[in-house]
Amino acid sequence: MNRRRPTLLAALALTAAAALTLSACGSDDDSSGDNDKIAGADTGDKPSASPSPSETSGGKQPEITFPSDAKNVFEGSKTGDAKKDAVLADSALSVNAVDEAIFKGSTGTKALGYYNIEKALSSSITYVQGYIDDDDTWTGETRYFDRKVNFSGESQAYVTYCSDESKSYIKNKKTGKVDKSAPTADSYVLYNTKMVKNTAGVWQTTDIASNRGDKACQPQGS
Repeated sequence: MNRRRPTLLAALALTAAAALTLSACGSDDDSSGDNDKIAGADTGDKPSASPSPSETSGGKQPEITFPSDAKNVFEGSKTGDAKKDAVLADSALSVNAVDEAIFKGSTGTKALGYYNIEKALSSSITYVQGYIDDDDTWTGETRYFDRKVNFSGESQAYVTYCSDESKSYIKNKKTGKVDKSAPTADSYVLYNTKMVKNTAGVWQTTDIASNRGDKACQPQGS
């Protein structure tokens, strides 16, 4: 399988998955409305590089570093709404923090517990530990697209997004072997996340549910 995240949080927060989906897939504004389905993978949004700590909403964020052979690309980072942009920036850093922990082979990195709290943190630790136990990391590029924000009050938000892992691969640290299997439907994942803003103004991920192989994230025509 061409997937760098064998179990990436795919089984976590299952009891909250339905609630997250209902909350996150509504209209892309502060009010509720008709469901706004995530489009296919051939989005027209221009990609942006992984956000740096200086691009977040506030506070003194820990630095996140990636190896030269791995990259996350987040599309749609600039919506024209400053509040939504801040949420999306910190959502991206939440993802990056999990990956940095994998690269460093440690669940005790500063960023992991800075951008992820509560259920999201405990599940992320379990996920990262799986990589550590297998002596694995990943290489290549993962694309995140169709990222949407919905607010519930001033300090709570729901974010949905898709990931394209067709160009990222599991790499064994000991052997250096890279599993470059052909991409499948499981290379695409739909995420529903809940975020809250802390007193420092940082949007932290508190819960997450995902569905690997979701049709909403598949390239059109596949």
